[in-house]
Amino acid sequence: MLPRGPGGGPMPADMRVKAGHLDLPSPVLTAAGCAGTGRELAQFTDVARIGAVTTTSVTLEPRAGNPAPRLAETPSGMLSSVGLQGPGLDGFLQRDLPWLLSRGARAVVSVAGHSAREFGELASRLSDAAGVTALEVNLGCPDASAAGRPFSLDPGAAGAVVAAVRGSARYDIPVFAKLSPEVPDVVEIAKACVTAGADGLSMINTMPGMSIDPVSFRPALAGLSGGLSGPAVRPVAVRCVWQVYEALPDVPLIGMGGVRTGRDALEFLLAGAWLVAVGTVLFHDPSACSRVQRELEEELAARGVDRVTDVVGRAHEAEGYAAERYGWA
Repeated sequence: MLPRGPGGGPMPADMRVKAGHLDLPSPVLTAAGCAGTGRELAQFTDVARIGAVTTTSVTLEPRAGNPAPRLAETPSGMLSSVGLQGPGLDGFLQRDLPWLLSRGARAVVSVAGHSAREFGELASRLSDAAGVTALEVNLGCPDASAAGRPFSLDPGAAGAVVAAVRGSARYDIPVFAKLSPEVPDVVEIAKACVTAGADGLSMINTMPGMSIDPVSFRPALAGLSGGLSGPAVRPVAVRCVWQVYEALPDVPLIGMGGVRTGRDALEFLLAGAWLVAVGTVLFHDPSACSRVQRELEEELAARGVDRVTDVVGRAHEAEGYAAERYGWA
């Protein structure tokens, strides 16, 4: 028999996640770039009740972003080439971060730069600001010293950026490195980032893709290609989380890529993610974070799971474990 709550239904699971200095009321976050800094999302979701808002990547200077069109829908996701548009660090600190804190939200700040020095400066200045819950290092940025090759594709370059951030950030601010699936061995990059000081890892970033408009005979994006996100990439993301968890089971992971439902979130947790980020679905369902959180609670309660952390990595257990303990068919 499953334990029953006050209303007679299954007892709700404890959704809190704690890892080192990271202490969140829920494992459900927004994904960077998909919810801005939370203002638009707040019309549909109580940003204080989800785990955290991961901001659009913050750069040192203001950026106008790429020319339009910058988004293109695909049959199973979306292509984007926004170009890190934003007000710069000063604008974020003066306007966006105070607003998030005023709403009771926890802020995971994504940072972006073209050199390890820029990343380090961002980390240093953000550490001086109150209310930063964690930093997420956008390793998908082009490395100015390597002809624009993304930091995420080279373990040495990725490690250098992470070391700069970890060395500049306050000790109690966790640093998560965001990994790309566009590498022969994602575990190699993951190990390089952890060795350099990353407290956790986020995966996956978008995958490169392209779409051509059959009416205009031209690429659908002004920048020709962009990052593919949405349900099409979820199996790739789950595979990356699985592999990194196998190699680094004690490192907190944030899983993302095509999460639309609570069951999708559960899949990432079973693969080894501690937290799950909701992204592309927000463009057509801005209340998705609250809905996914509620659906995940229901998925766990229906299986008699006491704490959300109890299912992290359970797919790696011996066959039959989950079925025996939780009655899963």
